[in-house]
Amino acid sequence: MTEALHFLVTNRAEALSLVLQHLALVAGSTAIAASIGLPLGILAARRRELGRLVLGLANLVQTIPSLALFGFLIPVPFIGGIGARTALVALVLYALLPIVRNTLVGIQGIDPAVREAAIAMGMTDRQRLFQVELPLALPVILAGVRVATVISVGLATIAAAIGAGGLGVYIFRGVSMVDDRLILAGAIPAALLAIAFDRILGAFERRAAPRHRAGAPSKAMTMLVLFGAFLSSACTRDHEAVVVGSKNFSEQVLLGEIVAQAVESFGLAVGRRLNLGGTFVCDHAIRAGEIDVYVEYTGTALTAILKQPPVRDPARVLEKVRQRYAADGLEWSDPFGFDNTFALVVRDAPGRDVRTISDLAAASPEMRIAVGYEFMERMDGYRGLVEIYGLRFREPPRVMDLGLLYRALTGGEADVVVGNSTDGVIEKLGLRVLEDDRGYFPPYEAAAVVRREILERHPKVRTALEMLAGAISTAEMRRLNHEVDALRSPAEEVARKFLVSRSRPGSGAAISPEGARR
Repeated sequence: MTEALHFLVTNRAEALSLVLQHLALVAGSTAIAASIGLPLGILAARRRELGRLVLGLANLVQTIPSLALFGFLIPVPFIGGIGARTALVALVLYALLPIVRNTLVGIQGIDPAVREAAIAMGMTDRQRLFQVELPLALPVILAGVRVATVISVGLATIAAAIGAGGLGVYIFRGVSMVDDRLILAGAIPAALLAIAFDRILGAFERRAAPRHRAGAPSKAMTMLVLFGAFLSSACTRDHEAVVVGSKNFSEQVLLGEIVAQAVESFGLAVGRRLNLGGTFVCDHAIRAGEIDVYVEYTGTALTAILKQPPVRDPARVLEKVRQRYAADGLEWSDPFGFDNTFALVVRDAPGRDVRTISDLAAASPEMRIAVGYEFMERMDGYRGLVEIYGLRFREPPRVMDLGLLYRALTGGEADVVVGNSTDGVIEKLGLRVLEDDRGYFPPYEAAAVVRREILERHPKVRTALEMLAGAISTAEMRRLNHEVDALRSPAEEVARKFLVSRSRPGSGAAISPEGARR
């Protein structure tokens, strides 16, 4: 907690900017939801059939997982895309239910005798609505707005996954880095905002109904519980199975599946913990014994995990990481045969001939860049890159989930993204990978990291990994990624076909996938 507060003070300019972005998302979405939900609630109270339909649709939206809704909206014309616009639409949809429902309940809950008295006085329908019904229903309506606002504070953190900013930037970055300080730096201000909105709107609600004392329970504590559920998950593992993990992008899931099926082919039980998160999540998991093996990249281990300066010689990098990991009971297999380096990727544009990262330096003041959360924090990441090459982009980097980078690039939301050299969509989309002409990035050879205890308990795991050594070239990895990313083939099926092809005579390897999961 103390470290998180110190981080917020030290980075107060950035933190204030994220708080303001968060407030803008919450205030904007709540205002729009109220302007839509209030008339819908009134209409629903007047026409019961329409009311059931409206409430049914609003309830349906609530059943959609929040991150899934953000993803569904991205390709939708006009309201979709990457950034705040899509986030506002999603937050408005989630905020509608409490506002519509409370407006409907508030109006329908008015004593019929009051309506009859208003009619007897000769009031028109419009006069009854604005002079009788809405004033009497106001406390209930405000309670709905209060619930919608506090819910929006929590859901707005997820908007960072699509590059909409807000305090979720710290949370996602902290989860990716397994850094409690960053997670708390995002969660604490968000929780305080939820409590503040709850108290302020609660005061307005009590003022609208001065005789009402039995208010609805605070939703701020509910949001704190939701934060905890969002940031943590309880899980158990079967200690008899070899547990294979992976990071949270398609190449890693595919490599995890290849390793899992290769191990299964020797008759061993395998558990899968794929899509765990970034580098630091997987590293933490294997050191804690939650997973037994996952695929890592040598340069990533050296610079990001071990915090060592980059080394250009691949053999020296592998030797260094093997020595350091051995002290923690972890072993590195021989590399799989390809080097998946970071890659700066651009769209071809008229009048822009950018071939190298040095060429990019001259054009960068007119360009926007998008990166993943982890790249912003790594020693071999964004800060060193811009310093070595003198890059000065038009605006601060947009930080988003890795799966959205190429969508942002092709959709015009960014002019350059930091992807991976083996990404299958690069060729499909006709994008250009810039040459790292100053050799900033170290080698990133893919290899398996495995717990020594598992190798001693199940020697066949070592045999399976030895069969994968040198079995995947860079071109082959790009082709496999293309099948998953562009052709939408399941990773399990792509892995199975690859292992079958490697087991054929003359393939250069003898990997047998018999017994692998199908």
